[in-house]
Amino acid sequence: MSVQVTLTNRQQHILWATVRHYIATAEPVGSKALVEEYNLSVSPATIRSCLSYLEKAGLLYQPHTSAGRVPSDSGYRVYVDHLLAPSEVLTRNLENVLRDRLHWEETSLEALLRGAAQLLSTLSGYITLITMPQTTTSRLRHLQLVLLDRGRVMLVAVTDSYETQSVLMELTTPADSSPPEPELVERELQILSNFLNSQLRERPLAELSQLDLSELDRQFQRYADFLRALLADLTRRQTPATSRILISGVAEVLRQPEFSELNQVQTLIQLLEEEQDQLWPLISATKVSETAGKRVNVRIGAENPLEPIRTCTLISASYRRGSVPVGSVGVLGPTRMVYENAIAMVEAAADYLSDALS
Repeated sequence: MSVQVTLTNRQQHILWATVRHYIATAEPVGSKALVEEYNLSVSPATIRSCLSYLEKAGLLYQPHTSAGRVPSDSGYRVYVDHLLAPSEVLTRNLENVLRDRLHWEETSLEALLRGAAQLLSTLSGYITLITMPQTTTSRLRHLQLVLLDRGRVMLVAVTDSYETQSVLMELTTPADSSPPEPELVERELQILSNFLNSQLRERPLAELSQLDLSELDRQFQRYADFLRALLADLTRRQTPATSRILISGVAEVLRQPEFSELNQVQTLIQLLEEEQDQLWPLISATKVSETAGKRVNVRIGAENPLEPIRTCTLISASYRRGSVPVGSVGVLGPTRMVYENAIAMVEAAADYLSDALS
C-alpha cells in the first residue's frame, strides 16, 4: 500500500513523534504528551492543529471523542516508508548475536532454523516465522549407493544445505542368473556412485531423473533401469505443495494489549497451527519488495489479506543460497510495533541464514 499525502516538515515531525509515543505507551496521544516528551519547539495550539490535519488526512484517528490520537494503518505506512531510518549498526550487532548464540557448523539445518526462530522471538517479543528451504531449489552435493544386503540398495543424497535424503530399493537379479557376490556388487556400486556424482553434482534435485544413462559402460547397463527408478523416486519427493513454517514466540506476543480478546487469539492460533498453507504465500512473497529495491517486505494491518492478522504487521525477508532465494524469515506482531528494531532483526536473521547456507 502506498499512501499519497503531502506533509510539511513540521507535520512529519509531529506524526513521527505521535507514532513513537503510541508505540511506547499503547495510549492515545494528545498534544500535552507531545509537548512534555518531545522537543517540538512549537506551541500546544500548533500541535493540536497538526494533529487535526493528520487525522483528516487519514493518518491518525480518535478511538473516542475525548481521547488523543492513534496511528492508522496509513499513518504507520507513512512512518515506515518515509520517517524511519533502520539502524545498520543494530543489524550488524544482531548478526553478531546470532553468530555467538547459534553455530551452524555444529548442527542440522532444521535445528539451526529452530534456534534462529527462538532467539529472534526472544529478542523481538514478536512471533517469528521461518520457512524451511524449498527442496525444489536444493542442489546435489554428494550421492552414494550403499549395499544393505544381497537384495537391497540405498541411495543417499546430500544437498548443498547439508540435508540428507535417502531412497531404498530392491536390486533385482535376472531369473536365469545367480546373485553376484556382495563384494562385486559393492565395487560396482562405488563405480556407479562416482559416475552419478560426476554427472549430477550441483544439479537441482528436482531434475535428477532427467539423467541420460546411455553413457554407462556396457557391463553396467544392467543397472540402468534400477538407477532410473531410484532417481525418479528421489525426484518425486522434491515437489511439496508448500513449505513448512517454524514458529516461535506466540506466548510472548499474546501478552500485548492488542490481543486481549479471546476470539481474536483463537483465530490467530488456528491460523498459525492449522492453516499454514494460507500464511505461507504471505511470508514468502518478498520478490516484489526486493525488485523495488527494498530488502524487507512490510505488510501493515489491512494490507494483510487474512482476517486473523488484519490488526497485525508482518515483516519478512528472504534468505538465500548464493543468489537464489530459498526461504523466508519474518516477525508477526501488533501494528503498534517497534518497526526500527523489527526490520533490523529480520534483516540480520536473513543475512545470517544466507551466510550459513552459502
